[in-house]
Amino acid sequence: MSHQSLHAEGLVFGYDGAPVLDAADLTIAGGTRIALLGANGSGKTTLLRCLSAALQPQAGRVLLDGAPVRYDRAGLRHHRQNVQLVLQDPDDQLFSADVRRDVSFGPLNLGLSEAETVERVDEALDLLGITHLADRPVHQLSYGQRKRAAIAGAVAMRPCLLLLDEPTAGLDPAGVDEMFTALARLEEHATTVVLATHDVDLALAWAQDCAVVLDGRVVQGDPVDLLDRTDLLRAARLRRPWVLDLAARVGLAHDPDAAPLCDLDGIAERLRGRLLPTSYPRPAH
Repeated sequence: MSHQSLHAEGLVFGYDGAPVLDAADLTIAGGTRIALLGANGSGKTTLLRCLSAALQPQAGRVLLDGAPVRYDRAGLRHHRQNVQLVLQDPDDQLFSADVRRDVSFGPLNLGLSEAETVERVDEALDLLGITHLADRPVHQLSYGQRKRAAIAGAVAMRPCLLLLDEPTAGLDPAGVDEMFTALARLEEHATTVVLATHDVDLALAWAQDCAVVLDGRVVQGDPVDLLDRTDLLRAARLRRPWVLDLAARVGLAHDPDAAPLCDLDGIAERLRGRLLPTSYPRPAH
C-alpha cells in the first residue's frame, strides 16, 4: 500500500428528487487523518458512498490521485482495490459463517490464490487485533468485535484509503480505545483513514484535517479553527468541543506556535507557564 489522494469535485446527488449533496468538494491528502462531521441526514454517508464509488454522482466527479473514477467494471474494480468503505452497522457487511471466511471474501473475489488470500486474511486479523477470533462464528461476536471484523474484511483488500462511517458508534470506552489502537496500526501500514463521526471531541483529538457537511456542501479546514466556529457548528447542529470551550473560558487563543488546544495536555502545557511557577525557591539554610 502507498498513500494516494482522493478528491471530490462538485458532487451532486439526491434521492427521489431531494438533493443531499449540492456541489460538494472534499480533498483527502494521502497520509492525513480526516474527520467528517455533520448532523443526521446531512449527507455524510452519501458522500462516503460516492467517494467509494458505491454511488455514482449525478454531477461532479471523484478523482483518485488525479484520475477520474470510471464506473465500468474494470474501473470500479480498480477503485475498490484502493478505496474501501466500512458502513456504520457491521451486520450490513458480515454474512459468512465465521470471521476468517468473511474476511477472505474480498481477496477471493479478486481472483487471488489461496496462499495469498490466507496471507492477506492473517495480516488483516492481526492488524485489527482479532486473530483469536478467526474461527469464531460471526453471530457469537460482540458488537465491537463485529465492527473490527467488518474493518478487517476491508483491510484484507489492502486499500490505500479506508472510509469508516461512525466506527465508534455503540462502543463502550474500552471498545473505542481498541478501535483507535487498530486504526493506528493501519496508519503504520500506509493506510489513510477517513472517519465520519458525530463526536466533535473525538474529531478534535484525533484528526489532522476536518470537514463539516452542511446544506449539501463541505466546509473543510484545520480542526481547531473549524470546530471553534460557533456559527458553523450551530448551523450544522453540532456543539463546540469541550476542550475548546475550556480554552476560551480561561482565555487561551489558538496559536500555531504554541501547544495545540486539542486535548488536556495541550491546555495544561499552555497554562503551566501562566498559572504555575516553573521552579520553587529553596529555603535558606
